[in-house]
Amino acid sequence: MKALVTGATGFVGSHLAEALRRHGVELTALARAPAKAAALAPLGVRVVAGDLHDRPALERACEGQDIVYHVAGLVAARTEADFLAANRDGTRNVVGAAERAGAGRLVMVSSMAAAGPAGRGRPLRGDEPPQPVTAYGRSKLAAEHVVRASSLAWTILRPPLVYGPRDREVLKVFRLARLGFAPVLGDGSQELSAVYAADLAEALIAAGTSAAAARRTYYPCHPEIFTGAAMARTVGRVMGRSPALIRVPAPVGRGVLRITEAAARLVGQTTILTADKANEFFQPAWTGDPGPLTTDSGWHAERDLGTGLEETYRWYRAAGWL
Repeated sequence: MKALVTGATGFVGSHLAEALRRHGVELTALARAPAKAAALAPLGVRVVAGDLHDRPALERACEGQDIVYHVAGLVAARTEADFLAANRDGTRNVVGAAERAGAGRLVMVSSMAAAGPAGRGRPLRGDEPPQPVTAYGRSKLAAEHVVRASSLAWTILRPPLVYGPRDREVLKVFRLARLGFAPVLGDGSQELSAVYAADLAEALIAAGTSAAAARRTYYPCHPEIFTGAAMARTVGRVMGRSPALIRVPAPVGRGVLRITEAAARLVGQTTILTADKANEFFQPAWTGDPGPLTTDSGWHAERDLGTGLEETYRWYRAAGWL
């Protein structure tokens, strides 16, 4: 089998590339940064230089592919228009190139943000009316609409929190816990789902090779549901520590996010820590039900939160990140 991965130099895409090569897939990666693409060389990956707006590069990358895994996307932007240009319009370019190349399948990595929050005790299953609450979520939903309107046999996966080796977001929680404290949003009771990066990679492969998964939307996650406070305590446990939980009320959190956004703008940078992001941070639940994906593809997440965080911590230590 031949496959193209966009975003193969990123966190999720790199885990997918490794998994595909383990499965014996002949792999092509679209990469805009040659320095990052060099990390793919040991895997024997063919690299096509370009980005989601480089249509000739997309044409070359899609040629002869059996399946296209569209992982690339923008998670931080200054405006909603910037999000849409990257996530919606970039997806449109990928879809067009895949259609013209005659690719058999397309699997898109979207986000739970495209659906919006879940109700407490009511994990999302994939058939609910979407209600995104941020510009990022709306841009990912717009990208999903492009995929659904295509002639391809598509599958959309909306992962929740993704963590594991090479992740720099959960790394921040570990670093704070090492200092003896762990901030939690609100009162710490927010319900969450998560998926370990290597498990997500296997979910993408399972979805892309299952006939039953065509034209379906799924939540690839472990069935375990935990709270923000429980996650902070688990991070502390795997480090052999008991960090003090610092609860961040919504008004305080929103104020801090306005400051971080303004600071980033002053230095000409983008950040995911914006005032708009508070609309995600302080929801009662971000949870998904992996049951439909398991039924249609046979996939299930191997690692619960404790196991996954232990593996992540060992990798951080070995890599010198902690």
